Amino acid sequence: MKILFLHRNFPAQFRHLATYLAGDKGNRVVFLTNRKDSPNIPGVTKIPYGLHREPGQETHHYLRFTEESVLHGQGALRAALNLRRKGFIPDVIVGHSWGPVSFMKEIFPEAKVIAHIEWFYRAENSDIDFVLPPQIDSRAKTRYKNSHLLVDLYTCDRAITPTKWQLQQIPPEFHSKASVIHEGIDTGFFRPAENEVFKFNDREFSAKDEIITYATRGMEPYRGFPQFMEAASEIQKKRPDAQILIAGEDRVCYGAKLPEGQSFKKLMLEKYEYDMTRLHFTGSLPYAEYLKLLQVSSVHIYPTYPFVLSWSMLEAMSCGCIVLASSTPPVVEVIRDEDNGLLFDFFKPQEIVEKVDFVLDNRGSLGHLGINARKTVVENYDLKNSLHKQVELIKNILIDR
Repeated sequence: MKILFLHRNFPAQFRHLATYLAGDKGNRVVFLTNRKDSPNIPGVTKIPYGLHREPGQETHHYLRFTEESVLHGQGALRAALNLRRKGFIPDVIVGHSWGPVSFMKEIFPEAKVIAHIEWFYRAENSDIDFVLPPQIDSRAKTRYKNSHLLVDLYTCDRAITPTKWQLQQIPPEFHSKASVIHEGIDTGFFRPAENEVFKFNDREFSAKDEIITYATRGMEPYRGFPQFMEAASEIQKKRPDAQILIAGEDRVCYGAKLPEGQSFKKLMLEKYEYDMTRLHFTGSLPYAEYLKLLQVSSVHIYPTYPFVLSWSMLEAMSCGCIVLASSTPPVVEVIRDEDNGLLFDFFKPQEIVEKVDFVLDNRGSLGHLGINARKTVVENYDLKNSLHKQVELIKNILIDR
């Protein structure tokens, strides 16, 4: 079987699936990506594509995201055309719906296309209106951000999306094409370990300590970083022995960026008081170290807008962490309050403070939360099951040719 993957990044959501398929010597796996500097995957032929220009500053601001997606689609189209000239014609194409997959049917009309729809934008009951009602200009811009997604949903043979919440964002008329299949959590890797030690800056942290953890790609409002930092200041005042470990980079991945030279980390450190000997910014961690951070956690905090569900929450649950998360739609699909985790109001950081205090005072009687959290992930989001579902989808789509 010949499989073509497409994603701006590499390997991103397709790391496990591409690795699994490449493990079968009967398959040929090719991956088109705009990412040139990422490590290779054995058995996967990585082919970078380029953009012949950046989106124009003169482009109407409603259309800049669309133009960017078209440019990625054009770059991937040219690379795909070169593949066909060299004799590579895929049986199935699996592409992330962020531009690269949009024009694949023009080059490979005989191939089946599976579009990974991560997020369909809506101006109501979603991330856009979570904090404040959007202005009419923002609503109009949001509508046009879906243009390439609608092209992909119309063109693809099947679509996949990771959670039921993310499926709900997709227009109902396309639901017959869509399957809810999470990318999967490696529950064999992300597992509890009572005696693990996390080392950082010549210090050692263990499960015997009072450890509050927070993990993020970027320190931004979408992942509740301001609310967490407000709570962290108060937690330090109430818990003189508490250590707060923050994994992630000082950047914005989702939502509006601040002016040059400013960051939400800097703003929060200036706004509230902290004991910096007990507040630790680890930066981005290798997986082995990130695992240890979760394994020593007393309570893991996960606030989020109604948006894409982070792998980090499920990874923390898989490690048996007591997860304290915001009661927003992507979270409540997974966490049942006081059963497999604890919930708080996103807009009330004081609830974080109170519930962290409760957890640290009652760790001995709250072990069921971590046990049930891991059970939830093993039963519903385990990598082996997710891979099986993805491979079955590919096999079934080829039978239908």
